Amino acid sequence: MNSSRRAIIKELLTEKPFISLRELESRFPDVSSMTLRRDIEYFEKQGDAIKVRGGARSMKFITTSMEDSFHQRLGENIGAKERIARRAVDFIGTGHSLFLDSGTTILKLASLLPDERHNITTTGPNIALELIKKTQPIVNLVGGMINRDNISISGNQALKFLDDINIDVAFICPSGLSMKDGFTSGNYPECELKRLIVEKARRVIVLMDKSKLDRCLPYTFCQIDRVHTIITDDHLPDDITKAAEAAGVEIIVTK
Repeated sequence: MNSSRRAIIKELLTEKPFISLRELESRFPDVSSMTLRRDIEYFEKQGDAIKVRGGARSMKFITTSMEDSFHQRLGENIGAKERIARRAVDFIGTGHSLFLDSGTTILKLASLLPDERHNITTTGPNIALELIKKTQPIVNLVGGMINRDNISISGNQALKFLDDINIDVAFICPSGLSMKDGFTSGNYPECELKRLIVEKARRVIVLMDKSKLDRCLPYTFCQIDRVHTIITDDHLPDDITKAAEAAGVEIIVTK
């Protein structure tokens, strides 16, 4: 019975992005909620699901990214990304505990960071490799599942690691920004991770070039009023600018 029940649950995970515990309880009325929770934990260990509040999310759906590949983005808007990264350096003080997101603009920021004593945590293996070219920073690479398209680490292991990290300044790169949906990303585990960083960091600085404007991807990790500074290469649309100003968000347009 145990194997047949799990076979049914596994089939559900191939068909649906989310299965609620309530749905499983309805499908298996003679099975306790505790047993069904153990089933979810089993599939999480097997790499088929991620346990979330109220149920489980299927890895088949959340490991699919809606974003362009890192290597494709690496050659786009090079000048704008460098100007944004250079401006971002001004927000870094000696001894700060920093979080560096993944992304091509962050890779440029990593190369421009002064060789000073910082404690830096990153989800980008390529970011970490760039940082260790310097002699002074302490570099922490988050462990977990690697997204091949973004060269970024996320997942439950990454979230648990970040729970123990204090962050003075976080530099985050969204995949899209719209007035309706806020800052978005195309991969659910990365969305969860960015959401956690926004909650933990004392100061959140968003780095984004104009290609991200009016672009909406499936997962929102925060709204405009949850960040402190936006550094971009072009003026934001009027509605976004007004919302940012009303929330006290600093907007910096590089030249």
